[in-house]
Amino acid sequence: MSHKPKKFGKKEKDFSGKILKILAAHANKGFNHKQIAAILDVDDTKSRNEIIKDLKILASQNKIIESEPGKYLVKAISKDYYEGTIDMTSRKTAYFICKDEFAEDVFIPTNNLNHALDKDKVKVYVYNRRKGKRPEGEVIEIVERSKTEFVGVIDIQKNFAFVSTANAKMYTDIFIPKDKIGDAEQGDVVIAKIEDWPKKADSPFGSIIKVLGKPGEHDTEIHAILAEYGLPYDFPIDVEVFAQKLDTEIHPEEIARRRDMRDTLTFTIDPKDAKDFDDALSFKKLENGNYEIGIHIADVSYYLEEGTILDDEAYQRGTSVYLVDRVVPMLPEVLSNFACSLRPNEEKYTFSAIFELTEKAVVVNQWFGRTVIYSDQRFAYEEAQYIIETKDETIPAEISLTGEAYPVPDPIVEATLKLDELAKILRSKRMADGAISFDKVEVKFNLNENAEPVGVYFKQSKDANHLIEEFMLLANRKVAEFIGKQKKTFVYRIHDEPNEDKLMNLQGIISKFGYSINFKSKKDISQSLNNLLENVQGKKEQNLVDTLTIRSMSKAKYSTDNIGHYGLAFDYYSHFTSPIRRYPDVMVHRLLQYYLDGGKSVSEELYEEKCEHASNMESLATNAERDSIKYMQVKYMQDHQDEEFLGVISGVTEWGIYVEILANKCEGMCRIREIKDDYYTFDEKQYALVGEVSKNILQLGDEVFVKVKNADLVKKQLDFHFIRRNE
Repeated sequence: MSHKPKKFGKKEKDFSGKILKILAAHANKGFNHKQIAAILDVDDTKSRNEIIKDLKILASQNKIIESEPGKYLVKAISKDYYEGTIDMTSRKTAYFICKDEFAEDVFIPTNNLNHALDKDKVKVYVYNRRKGKRPEGEVIEIVERSKTEFVGVIDIQKNFAFVSTANAKMYTDIFIPKDKIGDAEQGDVVIAKIEDWPKKADSPFGSIIKVLGKPGEHDTEIHAILAEYGLPYDFPIDVEVFAQKLDTEIHPEEIARRRDMRDTLTFTIDPKDAKDFDDALSFKKLENGNYEIGIHIADVSYYLEEGTILDDEAYQRGTSVYLVDRVVPMLPEVLSNFACSLRPNEEKYTFSAIFELTEKAVVVNQWFGRTVIYSDQRFAYEEAQYIIETKDETIPAEISLTGEAYPVPDPIVEATLKLDELAKILRSKRMADGAISFDKVEVKFNLNENAEPVGVYFKQSKDANHLIEEFMLLANRKVAEFIGKQKKTFVYRIHDEPNEDKLMNLQGIISKFGYSINFKSKKDISQSLNNLLENVQGKKEQNLVDTLTIRSMSKAKYSTDNIGHYGLAFDYYSHFTSPIRRYPDVMVHRLLQYYLDGGKSVSEELYEEKCEHASNMESLATNAERDSIKYMQVKYMQDHQDEEFLGVISGVTEWGIYVEILANKCEGMCRIREIKDDYYTFDEKQYALVGEVSKNILQLGDEVFVKVKNADLVKKQLDFHFIRRNE
């Protein structure tokens, strides 16, 4: 790949965007064409004539007004100028997001972007606001860059270099002057920082701030994924040193300040490869026939003091990041894996929600506060599931954590079975109230010692997972309800109702498979979505329908404004149960203790800002996790290029079909021009490609055979050869 030098000195013919920007910056002052030419530093006759022409065009479009002969003012800035966010498409156009002002997003054509990039905060002039016509806009000012550091591959020329990214929404490469290339070598994966974007330059100017390595190398690509989203992969030395100096001993005087639960039967149920255990359950049968169930959560806030460098680091990270081959933790290992982890046969400080439940899982009493516990047993989900399914007290060697069969004490077996019974009642109540059951299949990889994928397997939730889930949901809901009813500022986990347009789009797709959504009421929608998710279980279209249904939902986020949680059918909901890996849970613990101590309501504005940060960091982590899965899928398929796979068509576009392989959920594209048995065109109404001669139809859900054509680790993309339909 080679680049020709850009024409950085080229005069631009269209000055309208720059004129609007100048007039908007001086809203009450009139300018003539000479003054504007002087500000733009142009002095040739052709350019001045262009400015005169553009001023007249803008005035005819009612974007500006001629306040006196030859002098122009911006028109009513409060009416047509708005601040919001740019959402780039992959086609070098964008949408302007300003939900407070516009019911629909404002379209920004390529030539109206004026150097704005994805997620930048901008000021936009909006026009075409007539009824029935989509509004369009032009960026007149970049208020704040979303990011200035980009991951890409460097192409070094004689006197300069360019960095191009694999991000489809980054529509420009970055020009690197010779003296700012640093130690980078041709073809390296690097992090480039944008430092300037001259008005007349096609590309921004930048410098190389870090070399990540050679494309395709495992650590290079994983670090590139993290860097793409601005996520760290290690802790600063001063943070590690601070954490190592913490007093992690259990002290009698601190125990005395807590509710002592060490004699109550307590155990954990977690994935078998888990290294941090942030929740435990305790179980006690009461004399009145009810049950005391304790949900005990690692007391991270005891160690994580506000205002310290450790707390600042945790807040900035917001969450742990779970990539396929590693965890990038929110807290240093001394806390996440040791001091705060509720490991078996160890005393630990916890923050607890303790409930008295009847046989019908009705909560009749509740208590919240700091405790100390002793975990009697560590279960893997598979071990707890074995007890639930068989009622057997001996865990067989093949599923045992130790690799050896062992007996489980009777009280723990009894507790596990009763907790499962109560959890099933709680779950059925939630479903009856309109909760939606998302048990999407998770793709997991078997990795060798070099972290290379050697196998794919699918993970699904079973009763043991649901047991833990229901009691965590109970604690989260009741903590939120306890504070919410006091009308005090709190950190809620909220989930809005789905957008009706998205549901209608979903309806259009699932109707191809014979399914439908009942739109009569909110409860009918929830019920029909649950029926849909149940009916597709085990069918070829399951993963497609599961994915599309999740995409039709609103995104859950953190907020001080409690609107409830649609997906769970809760009026109050928060995150209390995972403070080792989520910072919002730490905030919830602090606020709960503060209010238990009689504190007054805290600043809503301050905590809303913290909620927004936490939601943003969660989104970045989710994107990084998704990219790591795509990377591993591409890497796995590199070693299977000669094999024929059966897949299902998971997407149809004008340029081809996306196919998801049934055996491993890897998805790739068959381009329309390479499907050789006919000439195909895209039929948008049918979500299908239709053969011109044969009238063959390739549509969503059809099974086809494919082979790997290309596996691009850098772009994390698979291209398939189309072989034939599965008749």
